[in-house]
Amino acid sequence: MTTVDPDEKRTDAAQPRPAAPRPLPLAVAVPVAVAAGLALLVAFPPYGVWPLAPVGVALLAAATHRRRLRAGAGLGFLTGVAFFAPLLAWTNLHTGLLPWVLLSLLQAGYLALLGAATAWVSPLVDRVRWCWAPLTGVLWVGQEALRDRTPFGGFPWGRLAFSQGDSPLLRVAALGGAPLVTFAVATTGGLLLAAGWRRWDVGRWRQTRWWLPVAGLTAGAVLLCTAGLLVPVGRAGGGATVTVAIVQGNVPRLGLDFNAQRQAVLNNHVDATLELAGQVAAGTRPHPDLVVWPENASDIDPLRNPTAGARISQAADTIGAPILVGAVLLGPNAGQVRNAGILWRPGSGPDLDQLYVKRHPVPFAEYVPLRNIARMVSKQVDRVRTDFVAGSTPGVVRAGKVLLGDVICFEVAYDEVVRDTVTGGAQLLVVQTNNATFDAAEARQQLAMVQLRAVEHGRPALMASTVGVSGFVAPDGRVSDATGFNTREVVVRQLALTDGRTLATRVGLWPEVVLAGLAVAGLAAAAVLRRRQRVGPG
Repeated sequence: MTTVDPDEKRTDAAQPRPAAPRPLPLAVAVPVAVAAGLALLVAFPPYGVWPLAPVGVALLAAATHRRRLRAGAGLGFLTGVAFFAPLLAWTNLHTGLLPWVLLSLLQAGYLALLGAATAWVSPLVDRVRWCWAPLTGVLWVGQEALRDRTPFGGFPWGRLAFSQGDSPLLRVAALGGAPLVTFAVATTGGLLLAAGWRRWDVGRWRQTRWWLPVAGLTAGAVLLCTAGLLVPVGRAGGGATVTVAIVQGNVPRLGLDFNAQRQAVLNNHVDATLELAGQVAAGTRPHPDLVVWPENASDIDPLRNPTAGARISQAADTIGAPILVGAVLLGPNAGQVRNAGILWRPGSGPDLDQLYVKRHPVPFAEYVPLRNIARMVSKQVDRVRTDFVAGSTPGVVRAGKVLLGDVICFEVAYDEVVRDTVTGGAQLLVVQTNNATFDAAEARQQLAMVQLRAVEHGRPALMASTVGVSGFVAPDGRVSDATGFNTREVVVRQLALTDGRTLATRVGLWPEVVLAGLAVAGLAAAAVLRRRQRVGPG
């Protein structure tokens, strides 16, 4: 019979248990969380240092790993403030500090939820190290899915995908749209973190074969970053070619009172179009098949104001091409207005069958939800005197030989609004926008969204702004003929139309649904593991 030495028993019992895994010291985690927000900020236009997006993701995940939920939420909130406050600084240029502060804090609240979720799944990551990267990816997609829809229809500005306008990962949009690009960026951040993380209990770390998962994850990060280059984008779909002119008429002065000069803004766009017609007649510019004016080019309803209508007809007749006019229309009922794109044909005027009304008006800018309650917070809401009425049909507009997919201003940030035009047959994506109340940074952030949409749906696209930035985007995301800001310019380009559909167009919302579902599953798995750890071995 085998006997056990009592001294050996005592020696084994005296062996100290390994220390529990620890988070980063709080004095380190706080600046790391702030640095995460700043890294995310610099990844977006106007800076455009897109490789910093996964770095920001990694820093936030590092700061919140192994934290209590409250601490994780607090650190996520710090990241959100450092990111959103400067990113959205253009919202306070002409409306005061309060809207900017409230919007920034609201958006930061979603990163607080992300921070808490990241802290929650820490036991799962510690148990299965390789899952850190995909968990980070799906949690970011889940956070954005929630932020894009709540409250009052959501505010998708600052999605990770919109930072990748010049990145190889932009090409992933052709497979699964913005959610898949966000997943790729966040997963890359998770891979970077897994490769660089060191346990604070150094003794245990050195006893493990840490180099195996690190080597694998580093190789995975390299593969993921280069995978985008293998995604085919920009393939022609057999459509015709069309020559399109963008008219950026500019406004007398920037700010909320730009529309106090409504007639001057309309005249600017008419006069710029007449100048283009003169250049066409002189043979210095090609004759356009279509002219695009921006949002708010006519804040005087041209269907009810004969003078405004006559001026637009003069422009259309002289250039000899239909004009897609961004206009504010009264009605359909008394006390209502609509933000619309209407096709104005030479010789016959407005084509009411080719009229798109903006489907996603901006809360607190184009309409005020819960006005009586909102007024208690700030009486500035009464600057929006009349609520805009939302349209109900996708912006598919037939203009001669081209079928347009018209979206207006911030609608370009919403996946389903753009996709509905492509499934409706649009061959060219058109974004009509008015940046007169913002700045060049906001305009460039919006142009990056147009780049993603062009790749996502394999369509040529353009953005027409009152003041800039306007320009064309190829189906592979390249920008051409981008205009300056606060200038009057007209750009003309021949585009090859596309009729085919990308995989992203076909699958629609399913990538986001699947990835967000995996995020929920990850949270549930972490809950089960936490419960088992509390109960302990039976």
